[in-house]
Amino acid sequence: MANFVKVASLSDLKPGTALTVEANGKSIALYNVAGKIYATDNTCLHQGGPLGEGMLEGEVVTCPWHMWEYNVCTGEKVGMSSIKLATYPVEVEGTDIKVEV
Repeated sequence: MANFVKVASLSDLKPGTALTVEANGKSIALYNVAGKIYATDNTCLHQGGPLGEGMLEGEVVTCPWHMWEYNVCTGEKVGMSSIKLATYPVEVEGTDIKVEV
């Protein structure tokens, strides 16, 4: 059964940034889109680049390795919605960021 796991604090993730965290052995990328937190798999579906190290512009993260772009709210690859990252529910409790894994 999945449960929410604390992975970071709000102070770790400024608006417009991404961060790599680990929860229950999974590498997860967190994103702060105008104060709302989203979570996806950290691994780009192209060649495994670390999305948490990518550039976040609005709702789109760009993989730092080969520039594949994903909508962090839906997990969909920009321009090809049939390719999709796993997304995870996020809960903010006080200043704690929790992800359901």
